[in-house]
Amino acid sequence: MTADKSRFVVSADWLQGELGAKDLRILDASFYLPAQKRDADAEYASGHIPGAIRFDQDKISDHSTGLPHMVPSPEFFAAEVGKLGIGETDRIVIYDGPGLFASPRVWWLFHIVMGAPNVFVLDGGLDGWKAEGRPLEQALPAFAPATFRPNFNGSRVVSLDAMRDIVDSHSLQIADARSGGRFAATEPEPREGMRSGHMPGAKSLPSGVFATNGKFKSLPELRETIEKAGIDLDKPVVTTCGSGITAAIITLALESLGHGNNKLYDGSWSEWGSRADTPIVTGQD
Repeated sequence: MTADKSRFVVSADWLQGELGAKDLRILDASFYLPAQKRDADAEYASGHIPGAIRFDQDKISDHSTGLPHMVPSPEFFAAEVGKLGIGETDRIVIYDGPGLFASPRVWWLFHIVMGAPNVFVLDGGLDGWKAEGRPLEQALPAFAPATFRPNFNGSRVVSLDAMRDIVDSHSLQIADARSGGRFAATEPEPREGMRSGHMPGAKSLPSGVFATNGKFKSLPELRETIEKAGIDLDKPVVTTCGSGITAAIITLALESLGHGNNKLYDGSWSEWGSRADTPIVTGQD
C-alpha cells in the first residue's frame, strides 16, 4: 500500500500474490443485517477467496449476555480459533462482502483485544475481488489445529456501566457509527424494541463515510472525515454503533492515524437503546 494508506489494510493484488503462504490465514467475516438481504454463509459456500476460513462472529462470541456477537473470553476465543488452524503469529487477512462493513470488527477483535500482531483488512472486500475476476473456490480449507496464545486487553472494551460513567462524566468523546437518521431518530432502528436517538454528547460519524466503493480512504481523508464530525484526535474516544460491528470501522480509522487512546462500547445501541434507564437525546446535536 502507498504511504498515505492505512498500514492495517492490504490490497487484492498483494493478497493474491500471497495465496498459499504457510503463515497466511484468510478469514471471511461477512455479516449482514436483514435489510441488506444477503446470506453470508450461502455466499461463502458459492465461492470464496482460496484458502479462506469462514469466521462467524456470532458463534465465536459471548453467548451469556443475550446480546449479539459480544466479545468472548480469551480462553474461549483461543480455543475456537485454534480449531480453525489460526495461531497468534499468523498473518491474518480479514474480508467481508462490501469491503468495509464487518471485517474491521474481526480485525479489532484479533488485533486490539486479543493481541495478535499481524492482522489486516482486505481493501475492497469480496465484492471487489469478484469484480476484478480474481480466483474463487468452493472447497473448504483444511488447516491443522493450532495454538492461539491471546494477549488479552480488556481495557479496550467498554461495558454498560463504564459507558454510563462516560456519558455522565464526558470523560471520552463518543463517536457513533450508525446512520445520521438513526442517530437523529428520524429513521427507525432495524432491531425491534429499540428506542431511537443517541447518547448525550455523542457525535455522528456514520460508518459509510470511511470508504469509497468498498475501499478505505487515504489517511488525510480519514483525518478530515473524523475532524469534520467534531472529534478531536488529541483526546480519547469511545466508538459505538448498532451492535458493536461498524463501531470498529471508526476504530480502524483512528488506529490508522496513530490514535491509540480509544475504546469500543461492545453492547452499543443493542444494549443502550433497549433499556428504559439509559439517557437518550434526539436530533443532530
